[in-house]
Amino acid sequence: MSSLTSGDRALIVGCGDLGLRIAERLRLHEVTVIGAVRRPEAAAVLAQRGIEPWLIDLDAPPESLPACDAVYWCAPPPAEGETDSRLRGLLPHLSLPRLGLLYISTSAVYGDCQGRWIDEAEPLKPGTARGRRRLDAELALRAWSARSGAKTVVLRVPGIYGPGRLPVERLRRGEPVLREADAPYTNRVHAEDLADACLLALERGEAGAAYNVGDGAPTSMSDYLLRCARLLGLPEPARIALAEAPAHFSPMLRSFLEESKRLKVERLRALGWTPRYPNLEAGLPSCL
Repeated sequence: MSSLTSGDRALIVGCGDLGLRIAERLRLHEVTVIGAVRRPEAAAVLAQRGIEPWLIDLDAPPESLPACDAVYWCAPPPAEGETDSRLRGLLPHLSLPRLGLLYISTSAVYGDCQGRWIDEAEPLKPGTARGRRRLDAELALRAWSARSGAKTVVLRVPGIYGPGRLPVERLRRGEPVLREADAPYTNRVHAEDLADACLLALERGEAGAAYNVGDGAPTSMSDYLLRCARLLGLPEPARIALAEAPAHFSPMLRSFLEESKRLKVERLRALGWTPRYPNLEAGLPSCL
């Protein structure tokens, strides 16, 4: 799936769970993978997996980056503010990758869409700071690409689930969920399908384009959590009304529940992407 081959070099900025899955695929093609991480213990994990670790603090970036043929930007923006200062700080020092740069954005850039099905032509109107930070990153990439001529591709990603990514602790704490009548639509993608999409989008995607990612079968966060509880053999969480949410949910969680949308993913499918896990029924058993 990757057009990178033996001898090529790929840089994964923020080489955590998703980055490791991307790296596994690249190393099958004998691509040299460099993983940028912040903590020494994370660097040790990369080294054990045959990935060249690069310790870096993205909030105090160096003036040069390793030479590479492709960049996969999986690092999140800072936790506060309205901009992605990390991406903006590093872009001027990035040697132009031959294949281009893929950026992991979020479906939060669309804001609340009242549960409508939306595609990539939907206006970008993020209603949260986390969404505005990702939109700032998309705008920064667009400007950098125009100046440099480098190819950039954006994936707008919803909730990610997969092995090691299930909400086990939340379920064990017994936190409630919204009753189904009040629960907004949410979208998900299996981590393995997302990793496949990352390689395919950078190889085949249109320069400057953004692509929605999702399994194409949105339900609700409540449905997801109830399914996970049953899968894990844990007590099902209590259902509460929307009016009770402020007393039980953090501001961050409430921000997710204040947006409802269903992502169309035909644009990504047109590149040849077919998810192995097209819905939760197919994907959740693989997480055990």
